[in-house]
Amino acid sequence: MRIDVISAVVKILEAPLNESILKRAQDKGLAEIVLHNLRDYATDRYRHVDDKPFGGGAGMVLKPEPLFSCLDKLLGERSYDEVIYLTPQGAKFNQKKANTLSLKKNLLFICGHYKGIDQRVIDKYVTKEISIGDYVITGGEAAAIVVIDSVVRLLPGVLGDSESALTDSFQTDSGFDAPVYTRPAEIDGMKVPEVLLGGNHKDIAAWRLEQGKKKYSRVKRKKL
Repeated sequence: MRIDVISAVVKILEAPLNESILKRAQDKGLAEIVLHNLRDYATDRYRHVDDKPFGGGAGMVLKPEPLFSCLDKLLGERSYDEVIYLTPQGAKFNQKKANTLSLKKNLLFICGHYKGIDQRVIDKYVTKEISIGDYVITGGEAAAIVVIDSVVRLLPGVLGDSESALTDSFQTDSGFDAPVYTRPAEIDGMKVPEVLLGGNHKDIAAWRLEQGKKKYSRVKRKKL
């Protein structure tokens, strides 16, 4: 999979996208993540990529010219399955959407900043708008990291345990993973549940499913 990311502040993306699982995926040749500095496509000597919104109001808007130039270049080089804009107005991201995106070959992400991007960029290029939640963050970079991480870890061969991604929270019938424990079997008077120590895999699977459902129900009640 190849992933291209357009941003006006690429330094926010550099470390998170080149560590841990994402680094492993790239080292294995399973994913290629390429960052594009929007300022490289600015036309003035100060590399401005933003301007005041027509009609007045607070904040700044990412200009269409640099984005048009960058997108035209990338789209001229390859075909993308999706051109994704990270925005609060997008469809809420979830595990099902991550699973779907993990089956794609080429993805292109546009990170908004300030008050967002000129609507004409969305109208001309964007095929999917995604939101990671109903709250405001400084720019789309953090959202892009979340989406990319959740997608890349699903690629075959990325995780060391081939079943890990399939048993993650939201991949199972329960919605959440069950509580997990490791050595020692007792600390400060708190013991690991006996079922996990017995070696009966059928009982363990049933316990995990039940505990995951309980955890999911508690979270649902809190939301209500």
